[in-house]
Amino acid sequence: MMELRDGVDPRHEATFTLGNRFRRAAWGVVYTLLFRPSPRPFHGWRSGLLSLFGAKMGKGCHVYSKVQIWAPWNLEIHNQAGIGDGVILYSMGLITIGERAVLSQGAHLCAGTHEYEDPSFRLIAKPISIGKEAWICAEAFVGPGIVVGDGAVIGARSVVTRDMPQWTVCAGNPCRPLKKRVMRS
Repeated sequence: MMELRDGVDPRHEATFTLGNRFRRAAWGVVYTLLFRPSPRPFHGWRSGLLSLFGAKMGKGCHVYSKVQIWAPWNLEIHNQAGIGDGVILYSMGLITIGERAVLSQGAHLCAGTHEYEDPSFRLIAKPISIGKEAWICAEAFVGPGIVVGDGAVIGARSVVTRDMPQWTVCAGNPCRPLKKRVMRS
C-alpha cells in the first residue's frame, strides 16, 4: 500500500495521501504511548500493536521496543524473526523479513528514495526483502529495492546497494559477497 500521490512535486506538496499521513500520526501516538515504553520481554504485545496497524506478523517474532517503524502496514515479518533495538524500518515501500532472520542493533532498512534527475525530485518507494535465516549485522544500511538472499550475512556497517546472494557472507561499502556461509552440523 504505497499511497503516493502521482505527479506531485515533494518540495511544494505532500507526497503521501491524507489517509496515509493520518495513519502515520495515529501510529506515532500509539508508538510513543504503548509500543516504545513497553517492557523488554513484551514481544507479543508489540507484535499485537503492529498487527493492529496492518503489519503481517508471524509467530514468535521478537521486535524490541526501540525499533523505529515508519508505516507498520508496509511490514511483513515472518515467524521467529528478531529485530533489535535501534533498528530503523523506513517502510515507505513493503519491507519483508524472512523466517528466523535477524536485524541487529542500529540496522537501517530504507524503502524510499528520490528520483534525483527529475526536476520535481519525485519520491520513489521500492520494496526490500530480507531472506529467511539472513542476518543484517549492526548498523548496516539496506537501500530501496534490495533483495538479501536466504541465509546471507551482511557485515556490520555495510552499505547494501545491490542484491546479495543467498548463503553468502557479504560486507563493505559498497557491500559485496566475500565467501560462502557454511553451517556447521
